[in-house]
Amino acid sequence: MTPEEYISLYEKYIAGLCTAQEKEALLQYRDAFHIQDDNDARLSDTEKQLRSRIYQRIAATTVTTPAARPKVIRLAHWWYAAAALLLAVGLAALFFKQAPPKLIAKTYIKKKDHQPIKPGTNTAILTLANGRTVLLDKTANGLVDSSGNTTIKKLRNGQLAYASTGTNADADPDAENTISIPRGGQYAVTLPDGTNVWLNSESSLTYPVAFTGKQRRVVLTGEAYFEVAKNKNMPFVVHTNQADVNVLGTHFNVNAYEGDDEVKTTLLEGSVRLSGKSSSAMLVPGEQGLVAGNEISKRQVNINQVIAWKLGYFVFRKDNIKDIMKQVSRWYDVEVEFRGNMTGKTFGGTYSKNKDINELLKGLELTGIIHFKIEGRRIIVMT
Repeated sequence: MTPEEYISLYEKYIAGLCTAQEKEALLQYRDAFHIQDDNDARLSDTEKQLRSRIYQRIAATTVTTPAARPKVIRLAHWWYAAAALLLAVGLAALFFKQAPPKLIAKTYIKKKDHQPIKPGTNTAILTLANGRTVLLDKTANGLVDSSGNTTIKKLRNGQLAYASTGTNADADPDAENTISIPRGGQYAVTLPDGTNVWLNSESSLTYPVAFTGKQRRVVLTGEAYFEVAKNKNMPFVVHTNQADVNVLGTHFNVNAYEGDDEVKTTLLEGSVRLSGKSSSAMLVPGEQGLVAGNEISKRQVNINQVIAWKLGYFVFRKDNIKDIMKQVSRWYDVEVEFRGNMTGKTFGGTYSKNKDINELLKGLELTGIIHFKIEGRRIIVMT
């Protein structure tokens, strides 16, 4: 059962239209959505306060019929409503470290003349070796360019694909293309060797029109997920501003935004070697390597959280509000301003990237810890 189906079924329950089998399904899938009991000792004080706020909202919910008095939802079933409320705003879980939140006195402002802030789309700029630029979201499907033995096509799914019509022996080793993703965009490309790359917002990748020589070298700024085509005779190297990622054939994610203190490489399968300025380290699946200056460190991470952006989600796990809004600003192409002390303001949850920004802001405001104001394309975060 999907979250949407669970919410729909719960709404039938509220209206008193559920069959006995449907009520049983609500109970059966309760654990799948991690709805906790009143007496669950794992709930923190702040989570209990949040749940209490939801509980109060449920208690006030009524269903009326022409011949009956208003029917108040039985409080014993609070977790049905909790599931609906949380899932409706895309919220999977909430985690806090700070003091109990204050009640929200004012929610974010949406002016009557304010245009909804929509999510990002498949948009990118391709810069060819001859300097010509192609706006990929404005370009029709089919042939984009042909250079030597290499053709470039835009596929129906919006992906850019390179294909070789011959050998690379006569290819120009200095001929490079760059695909640049603006704020509010994402794009996928199949490189000349068959490697698939998904690029996140505000990222760019520079790569040869045809791979020749002893290695396949690309240059990344921003974030990308790679599924590298295997070639034991020609290693694949991702160059960033602080480190190189060396692979033969594997799946991994690299986060190397300019201005960030660290370059993060997360391995899903296979193996990679990180090479910094003065040291190196091997990663195994499930590990994330962090390169900061001359230092390389490793840690175990939640793979699903790391690649959630590629799958169309934001996934937060005790993330600082400033780090959260950094991701939000890139995807929705908005500016963010903070007012008040944001120290220790950590949140968790799962949100769809395919909805407008209001869904995300509502979910974060539900905690009572912060609220938002929208002014044009500026989001003001306030305590």
